[in-house]
Amino acid sequence: MRNKILSITRVFPSVTTYNTAILFFRVMVSIELILAHGLKKIGVGVPVAEVIPNPFALPESINASLAIASNLVFPLFVIFGVFTRLAVLPILAVTLSGYFVVHFNDSLLEKDMPYMYSISYLLILIVGSGKYSIDYWINKFATKP
Repeated sequence: MRNKILSITRVFPSVTTYNTAILFFRVMVSIELILAHGLKKIGVGVPVAEVIPNPFALPESINASLAIASNLVFPLFVIFGVFTRLAVLPILAVTLSGYFVVHFNDSLLEKDMPYMYSISYLLILIVGSGKYSIDYWINKFATKP
C-alpha cells in the first residue's frame, strides 16, 4: 500500500516519462497552433484568409511574413525539435504581442488564446525539446570528443 501511495504522489517523473511528456506537449501545442491559426492566415479551410493585425505598424509584407512563419513554419521546427528554443522566440513575439497589445482592452475570454499559447511556448523555451528531438542529436554529436 505504501509503495502505491508513493508511486501516485511521486514528484519527479522518470527520465523517459519526462522526455515523452515534453515530446507530446510540444507536438500537440504546435499542431494546434498550425491548424487553428496558421492555416487560416493563408486561407486554407476558410473562404477568405484571416486579416493579420499589425499593431506595430510594420511594413505589411514583414508583418504578414512574421505572422505566417510564426504560425506555420516555426511550429514545425518545434515539432521536430530543430533549434527549438530559437524557433520559440518568434512564436512568443506574436503570441505575447497578441496578448499585451492586440487584445489589451478585450475581455479575458478574448485574451485566453494568446495567453495559453504564450504560457505553453514559454514552458518549451525553459525546458527545451527533450531527448526525443533533433536538438538532442545535434548536441550529442557536437559535444563528442
